[in-house]
Amino acid sequence: MNFELKKAIDQISKDKGLDRTMLINTLEDAVRTSVLKRFSDDMDVEVTYNDETGDIEVYQFKVVVEDGDVANENTQIALADAREHDANVQLDDEVGFRIKIQDLGRIAAQSAKQVIIQRMRDAEQGIIYDEFKDRRGEIVSGIIQRRDKGGWVVNLGRTEAILPRDEQIPREHYKRGDRVQALIIDVRREGRGPQVVISRSHRDYMAALFRREVPEVDEGLVRVMGVARDPGSRAKVAVYSKEREVDPVGACVGVRGSRIQNIVQEFHGERIDIVVWSADIATYARNALAPAFVTRIVVDEEENLLEVIVPDDQLTNAIGRKGQNVKLAARLLGWKVDIFTESRYKEANAIGHGLEQVASVAEVSIETLLQAGYTSLDKLRAATDQELADNLLISSMRISELRQAINFLAPVVEEQMESSAVSKEVMEVSRKSENSDGEALEAESSDRSETSDAEPAQEGALD
Repeated sequence: MNFELKKAIDQISKDKGLDRTMLINTLEDAVRTSVLKRFSDDMDVEVTYNDETGDIEVYQFKVVVEDGDVANENTQIALADAREHDANVQLDDEVGFRIKIQDLGRIAAQSAKQVIIQRMRDAEQGIIYDEFKDRRGEIVSGIIQRRDKGGWVVNLGRTEAILPRDEQIPREHYKRGDRVQALIIDVRREGRGPQVVISRSHRDYMAALFRREVPEVDEGLVRVMGVARDPGSRAKVAVYSKEREVDPVGACVGVRGSRIQNIVQEFHGERIDIVVWSADIATYARNALAPAFVTRIVVDEEENLLEVIVPDDQLTNAIGRKGQNVKLAARLLGWKVDIFTESRYKEANAIGHGLEQVASVAEVSIETLLQAGYTSLDKLRAATDQELADNLLISSMRISELRQAINFLAPVVEEQMESSAVSKEVMEVSRKSENSDGEALEAESSDRSETSDAEPAQEGALD
């Protein structure tokens, strides 16, 4: 009886968390492989583990043939020889002969051991993969173990994870032994074992922290509708409350900011703006562009574009430092965002309005005027009748009506432009006097900001 083998199987099953039946099947397969390698591949071998005695029983089977007809001694046996073992045996019967396991030899035994170890390792890796593949989106904690060419290797206990460089927060530094917290974003099955990929810069990590720190989010009373991050610097989080009596912003901030501070500390001071989500894109955009005050918003659904008009003194707040505020807002909204000052928008609108009226009188489209190079009333007025006829394909009567419209509209547009220019000049002088440290110079040099790198926001709530 081999109680040591039985004890070893029970211990491995317990320590590694491996199925006992799987271990026994692996052991039987490994011994069978070694027997065939030791003797011959064409042998008919059956290996069985006896759970009561702890022994491995190996049997070789041969087919009984007529005396003198044995073509392969590994698979056939003569009738006379077979009857020495069993007097009742008949032709074509199968006769089994037990092979002593110790007859395998040292090399075969070592081979069996290697197969068993490899099968156990594969089985253990399979269990780890099955465990972690369903944990995507879960926060885990581990210890920095070593630096890898792709990032940092983090020990999670059962397995190791990789924290790639592009998934780290800029300016964060680690050393061996540091405890780090991150989000599982991917689990890959690779030859050397399952590869768990974690991230600290992913937007879903922030959403997961809100679920952990804010009970109302975890319970579903408050939903995280979107997250836009500039990792390590600033983030905007859109939230929505299903219950009227629950304030989504207050719930996320907590008493004296206790809840939001826990999240900010995890990101080492990353500033977080809580934005109230709205189904109305204009209202949502106003909230997303805070702290800037927005005068009005023009929605262009065909172009997925928002034209945002702000007071002249709010341009700096709307754009933000290095354009951060408007870029994060655009990512959160999933729309392109153009920001205009009121004076610049009025100026652009006056010109555009004049061209639209002239196009209407000439009975041509505004696109036709622009394609012909007539981007202003001055260019139209400077064109000869023949040029207008050739470029716009209109009659002399239409040209005459167009001239009348230009002469009527030009003074109005010029007056509006002069008024806008004066307002702009006054605004710039005022800004220069108020911003001696030079921080608002970028806003003074331009009264229009455009961002077109909007990232589509994830549909529905992130939680």
